[in-house]
Amino acid sequence: MTTIVHLVRHGEVHNPDKILYGRIPGYHLSSRGHSQAARTAESFRDHDVTYLAASPLQRAQETALPIAKVTGLDVQEDRFLIESGNRFEGLRTKGWRSQLWNPVRWPLMRNPLEPSWGEPFTEIASRMMDAVERARAAAEGHEAILVSHQLPIVTVQRTVMDLRLAHAPWDRECDLASVTSIVFGADGAAPDEITDIAYSTPAREI
Repeated sequence: MTTIVHLVRHGEVHNPDKILYGRIPGYHLSSRGHSQAARTAESFRDHDVTYLAASPLQRAQETALPIAKVTGLDVQEDRFLIESGNRFEGLRTKGWRSQLWNPVRWPLMRNPLEPSWGEPFTEIASRMMDAVERARAAAEGHEAILVSHQLPIVTVQRTVMDLRLAHAPWDRECDLASVTSIVFGADGAAPDEITDIAYSTPAREI
């Protein structure tokens, strides 16, 4: 009995100040993000989806909405799918204007393998794999969709592929509105055994 759990990253966020918004409430999709979400939702039309859940953050809920319309399902709110915690929330963290150049913040960077500035990779992976397992059980023999965020999805990818959780951000394969699909129980394997993982970008052209 094959079950597929799809992990969808939210679409582009309206973020004119270009800060690390993390778990800060109120960050919604941009117009492009809504188009990305709609395109990805269409990719699930005629799929056998019986379970849909999303992070409680607004951008994830907005990404899940067109999927709900396509599948006819209600969106279950799952706090385990939330963005990773980060003590740099609210700051610019990229480019020459990055506020991380300020030495006052350097003590938080003492251990990038944990990472020391936020929720440990192991904790992210643990809660995300719990969410994946709940979705697999709820949709056994069918398909489930979980709408989450980049780093949480990447920790699932790396867990499934037996890679180190610590990694360079530029090595991530998790584009906006992308889909990471985890296959369980194919080819006669046990229902809870992962047998494949795939990645697609339905909204790549937007």
